[in-house]
Amino acid sequence: MNRKTRMMAAAVALVATSATAFGFSGEQYAKQAKVSIEQARTAALKAHPGKITDEELEKESGGSGLRYSFDIASARGTQEVGIDAQTGAVLENKAEGANPD
Repeated sequence: MNRKTRMMAAAVALVATSATAFGFSGEQYAKQAKVSIEQARTAALKAHPGKITDEELEKESGGSGLRYSFDIASARGTQEVGIDAQTGAVLENKAEGANPD
């Protein structure tokens, strides 16, 4: 592994560890969710394998209106995967745009 790849891998690991260690954005909605963050992570990684770099629980149109949103890095780039917080259904699975949220 070259230096640039090692540095990028370390940065991704740091971000993923930080998100898990300090909670996730939108944690105030967790009591309203029927699906846990752990279940949502599993569903998101099944939809798009890789490394979760960002995660949040948010109120957004579509599905039940409450969704987990994950940014997942892989060799193909970053994918945004949305999981319905009430049903566990995959609501979104698309490449992260040029202007990520």
